[in-house]
Amino acid sequence: MFRRYRPRLNRARLHRILVGPQLLAFFPALTLGGYWFGGEAALLVLAVVLPGLFALAAGRQAHAPGDTIDPVTKLPLRAALIATLDQILAQNHQGTACIVVEIDDYPHLARHHGPVAADEILRGAAGRVVGALRTDDLVARLDGACLAIALAPTRRADLESLIQLAARLQAAIAAPISLGGTRVHVTASVGFCLPARAREQNGNSYLEAALRALAEARGVGPGAIRAYTNGTAPTCPNPARFAAEIADALENGQIRAWFQPQVSTDTGKLSGLEALARWVHPVNGLIAPIDFLPAIREAGLFERLGEIILSQSLRALKRWDNAGLIVPCVGVNFSSFELGNPGICDKIRWELDRFDLTPDRLTVEILEDVIAATDNDMIARNIRALSDMGCNIDLDDFGTGHASIANIRRFAINRIKIDRSYVTRADTDREQQKMVAAILTMAERLDLQSLAEGVETMSEYSILAQLGCNHVQGFAIGRPMAEDDISGWMARHRETIVEPPQVTRRAI
Repeated sequence: MFRRYRPRLNRARLHRILVGPQLLAFFPALTLGGYWFGGEAALLVLAVVLPGLFALAAGRQAHAPGDTIDPVTKLPLRAALIATLDQILAQNHQGTACIVVEIDDYPHLARHHGPVAADEILRGAAGRVVGALRTDDLVARLDGACLAIALAPTRRADLESLIQLAARLQAAIAAPISLGGTRVHVTASVGFCLPARAREQNGNSYLEAALRALAEARGVGPGAIRAYTNGTAPTCPNPARFAAEIADALENGQIRAWFQPQVSTDTGKLSGLEALARWVHPVNGLIAPIDFLPAIREAGLFERLGEIILSQSLRALKRWDNAGLIVPCVGVNFSSFELGNPGICDKIRWELDRFDLTPDRLTVEILEDVIAATDNDMIARNIRALSDMGCNIDLDDFGTGHASIANIRRFAINRIKIDRSYVTRADTDREQQKMVAAILTMAERLDLQSLAEGVETMSEYSILAQLGCNHVQGFAIGRPMAEDDISGWMARHRETIVEPPQVTRRAI
């Protein structure tokens, strides 16, 4: 049986039983036995010595450097996974594979629901992954929200069977997770390494190959599955290692504005584009913001990043105008660092004048937690001044913070962007529909426009239109793309536009 590949894990479990809290259950019996055989003297000795021994053992366990169990998921860690794969491969079992599963947008979930709830989501996802596998398959936790799987020897470990297994794991994780009175939907990306595809036949090489496949899946978007091939790009270095090159990347044009389309649910036509920062790294390929923004923050370069993305976005908008393309506006995200700068309004006005664009062509996107948490009068002043200038103001990731109606009015918000956590499976989950309907009702009463983010299926698009959402954005409409790809997308989109019928607000 496959269990013989896990002797270290079994010894670790036995160690926990012998020195763990379970030992306290035997304490009364030991003291009574001492009294029975040795009288009061033995009873006193045991009463003093046993607690001391237990505390010493527990202290040694707590500080043991070789601990192999993750405290959150109760799963073994990376070393146990690699050792298991090594043992399987050493016995010439080629019918094995390494699979890595990562919960999408886990940092976003932690910000939205809090770290305790995020741990509960990870714990629930880990339990579902274990439940979807055979008892002899080993599941381990890696860094963050990554789970790695060492498949026990099997007769069939080909591409088709591993794709089916990856889809089964995604489906298990996708079921709603209950957090108190809230149901949370999550998705997962998967990367795997087929037998004999790794560069070397050892556990570390198999895991590295699966992680590279996962990095490629993450670049595609949430819920993607990728297999490792020799052409798979290397995994991105630790974000901390980007600090040394991030400043040069900003100045030499490696960090660029990419654009994701937004369309009107009334007409089906393009209503705007959101600018998103992407790092086109000469070695690691396309790097998403989640991987390099920590380095930007450490280097104190948020304002410089904002200047570059704003300039590139307005330049692209002017080029589209000159090419005869109808792009109503472009949205640019502004951090609290930028919005707290007294000169931000003059800087934006100068950039608009430089490209001969009117202020209504720019949408200023602000995270909800910025206006929910700020007591900075300078931020409020600047946002109000940008609104008075004629810029559109979007409240991004609505529903993830605690913005009050008073703050929405105070900051002169024109449109709310409903966070993707409310949009996911809105077509099939009635609770999601109720939440979206409530948000849209509030927006309508406040005379605000609405946009739903993260729309991944046309079915979600349809239900959002029926509920009265004004605009949608997501992979179902278009993925983020380089400036030069926008014209091609617009041509294809024009050919597929069907004027949507007049819809009646759906009752929930």
